[in-house]
Amino acid sequence: QVQLVESGGGLVQPGGSLTLACAASTTIFSLYTMGWYRQAPGKQRELVAGITSGGSTNYADSVKGRFTIFRDNAKNTVYLQMNSLKPEDTAVYYCTADRVRRSWGQGTQVTVSS
Repeated sequence: QVQLVESGGGLVQPGGSLTLACAASTTIFSLYTMGWYRQAPGKQRELVAGITSGGSTNYADSVKGRFTIFRDNAKNTVYLQMNSLKPEDTAVYYCTADRVRRSWGQGTQVTVSS
């Protein structure tokens, strides 16, 4: 199982930006498909964005054009750049690593509020 540690969450005003980071403890990070999920209070966990080992990306419709997922294989880290944040983006954000099985991070809180 891969250990994943998220960072970068916090409180931001509507329209602001945050960048989340997820560091993975594996020597074969480049082979993993990485993802970001989120769960808001009272709602189901949902996929926000994913990036394959080849660099292909996919996004939830609700974040397209505002969020960008990218990875730095030399640092074993995946990022989620979040721009034009809205109150409805408030959630706990989780990092995932997929290969044979899925590993989850512990989550980081993002709160968008004035």
